[in-house]
Amino acid sequence: MAGMNADYINPFLLAATKVLKDMLMLDSKIGKPHLSELKFDDSSVLIMLGVTGAMKGKVILDFKREVALDIASKMCMMPLTEMSEIAQSAICELCNMILGNAATVFSTKGISIDITPPTVCQGTVSFSSAPATNICIPVIYDDNKPIEINVSIKG
Repeated sequence: MAGMNADYINPFLLAATKVLKDMLMLDSKIGKPHLSELKFDDSSVLIMLGVTGAMKGKVILDFKREVALDIASKMCMMPLTEMSEIAQSAICELCNMILGNAATVFSTKGISIDITPPTVCQGTVSFSSAPATNICIPVIYDDNKPIEINVSIKG
């Protein structure tokens, strides 16, 4: 996985596992990182946030629709069965918390970053990962529910 330093990835993973635990009482584990193209099918609900400052690029959190609804239902404390505005808002807020926590981790290392507001995408879509390689790291909760964190940034 040449081209991306683990120091650029670990804060996102630390933040994701912390937010899932603190906000939703969910234990999670980190899956195997792998290089990935930024191509998604219609079962995906994507939240994309830009990274600016000392590092530049994007982070895309990929939720399968049923995982997005499960997380949104937990956040809203009521069952949600469709990706309504409230469900999308809940997922965006989760992603804001994860990226905000990651920014805090980076700041403790003397790296200042800012994040852009989240953009929601659903369905078949692809993005360019240029100029940085995309690394996909699954964060898995409940033994089989993955949130795939796609990190495409450079320092």
